[in-house]
Amino acid sequence: MTAEVMETCLDPVLSRLVSSLKEAESLSGEQDLGFLQTLLESKELNALVNVHSKVAKIGKDDRVAPLLSSSMQVALEVLEQLAPRCHISPLCKEVFHLLQTPHLQSLLCAHDSIAKKDFYPHLPEIPMEVDEDEETIKIVQLVKNNEALSGAQSAEPIVGATIKTDDETGKIVIARIMHGGAADRSGLIHVGDEVIEVNGINVEGKTPGDVLQILQNSEGTITFKLVPSDGKAGQRESKVRVRAHFDYDPDCDPYIPCKEAGQAFQRGDILHIVSQDDAFWWQARKEGDRNSRAGLIPSRNLQERRIIHERKQIESNSESKTENDDFDREMIATYEEVAKLYPRPGIFRPIILIGAPGVGRNELKRRLAARDPEKYRTPVPYTTRPIRTGEVPGREYIFIPRDKMEADIQAGKFIEHGEYKGHLYGTSAESVRSIVNAGCVCILSPHYQAIKALRTPQLKPFIIHVKPPAFEQLKASREAAHARSTFDETNSRGFTDEELMDMVKSAERINFLYGHFFDDEIENSDLGKAFERLVQLAQKSECEPLWAPATWVQ
Repeated sequence: MTAEVMETCLDPVLSRLVSSLKEAESLSGEQDLGFLQTLLESKELNALVNVHSKVAKIGKDDRVAPLLSSSMQVALEVLEQLAPRCHISPLCKEVFHLLQTPHLQSLLCAHDSIAKKDFYPHLPEIPMEVDEDEETIKIVQLVKNNEALSGAQSAEPIVGATIKTDDETGKIVIARIMHGGAADRSGLIHVGDEVIEVNGINVEGKTPGDVLQILQNSEGTITFKLVPSDGKAGQRESKVRVRAHFDYDPDCDPYIPCKEAGQAFQRGDILHIVSQDDAFWWQARKEGDRNSRAGLIPSRNLQERRIIHERKQIESNSESKTENDDFDREMIATYEEVAKLYPRPGIFRPIILIGAPGVGRNELKRRLAARDPEKYRTPVPYTTRPIRTGEVPGREYIFIPRDKMEADIQAGKFIEHGEYKGHLYGTSAESVRSIVNAGCVCILSPHYQAIKALRTPQLKPFIIHVKPPAFEQLKASREAAHARSTFDETNSRGFTDEELMDMVKSAERINFLYGHFFDDEIENSDLGKAFERLVQLAQKSECEPLWAPATWVQ
């Protein structure tokens, strides 16, 4: 092959280098020039340069380079924006359901993995050769801030960890790492690490309180000398979300290891449980607050023990025992694991209106059904009483023999039932399911004791507590509206003060016993405004992803 033909086969860059060498022939020895020319003209080097050029070109080619590596997150944000608009625009509704299809979501996840180059193998770290008899020491430096480090009996704002005295060795060890705190962010301090020194001061023989005093007197950077624990694996945040069924204030809890490390919350708050390693104290943060460190909350086991203790104290009071019979029968409410429940095309959640007698839930149900009779429907109740003149079977009631209805009640086919003037009345579970399966919204206003029968993974109801305002406002609003009492069928009269007070007390009791089951609430101080709120909540249940029991989603 001639030199001219060889040069045409060379990589352009290498070809220019060869030409430059020929021009510089007079400045260099023939031996050195010959070696370089042979190297630059070799097939192996040209092949390597060619591969390198093609690989480098991939990242620069706008046609194939990914624009972002978080398309799945963008899709979730779009879903959040589309949800409230699905009932307004058919196009929004179509896109909303399209973005939830498994195939599209799998495609987006695969795109993100490729964009992030997650397909590269992850090799384990090469272990260092160490003497098995030699104790490993690690030195960690943290900047002091307003995070908690607590001991057995006291707490100081230090580094986001707790310490204790090991029961077997008597040494000071790390008891707990607060997720999101300085110790956790460093990734260098782990539960079980033995503390040898703090800022050059040996802590052997000292108590957790002594160590806290050293930390309190320290300024700026704090240096820990630690012996690593056997379990060196880093903490991994769990994905568990729960709805709290009680209020909690760490400042009022005498048993929390560190009040400053506690996480306050109210009933109904959604909590992200990041660690359940401790049997009595979980670590959690409020959902959506990703930048804050996690705080301590009572574990389910600990809270159940507290509630049982409180109930035993209540039972010991003979005067209040009758008043708390319903309370004693209820399950112990602490936390409920939840997940986002997304709207399902053509399948609507039943709307359950719970409230005290006379509060107006039946009128709200009637108005909602009249607003769109084709969409909102109420199940036809069953009864054993004789049919009356003008009634049509299946319209006002479904009339069945008493022995048949009693058998169905025993078989669990009724979500609620009761007896009035010697006749049975009830709502069957099948009638609710038939309305849901027909693509309609089922509206119910049952007795509050029917909540357990209705709150199932099959029905996935949206439960609303219709409650009265305070007594004085309740009385004024009912008088202004000339409201008729629902407690007297023989006379048309207004509500008495006693009836209104019973309504307020009944609402408080319902909220106390079942408030943790409610998705939302409506205060019926003005019927028109209460109905507007009901319409808003009905649309919300149809279009928005909402927190629901995790078993409903799984």
